[in-house]
Amino acid sequence: MLYTILDDLIFYQVLRVVNKLMNFEIRLYQYFHQKTRIYPQNVIHINKFIFFIVNNEDYFIAKDYLNSIRKELVKKVLIIRAENTLINLIYSLFPDLYIHDIKIEWNVYSGKREISICFLSFKERGVAVGCNGDYIKTVNQLLEKNVKFQNDEKPIKINCISYSN
Repeated sequence: MLYTILDDLIFYQVLRVVNKLMNFEIRLYQYFHQKTRIYPQNVIHINKFIFFIVNNEDYFIAKDYLNSIRKELVKKVLIIRAENTLINLIYSLFPDLYIHDIKIEWNVYSGKREISICFLSFKERGVAVGCNGDYIKTVNQLLEKNVKFQNDEKPIKINCISYSN
């Protein structure tokens, strides 16, 4: 991994995840607390996915309840750590996958920066992207709508690539 100073500035930006809670998210917040006795920092519902964002010290306790929560809720559920830098948030959004490399690249067509997350196998890339690209689209929506950067710069789109053929 070869990083530049610009990459460090992008990856280590201070950020916060925000969400205006609607009735459904409030019910999920209460459900999560009743189930785990942990107050999530945030609950975000996007498409088929529900993100419960918890403090680092509560993460492993909450993770023990993940299978039973998934069985009770019809949606796809993820419990992620509350992070305050972009690089740590990216690793939290792909918790069970081995990320080999992360690069910042310029998209020549849009003229914007994109983050490429590199996986060693096509299978891991497929898990990261999700069925029909649902998960990566949801992650990009989360970054677009719910992540606020300290310098008010809009987040970067994330792509998943594989090193294998």
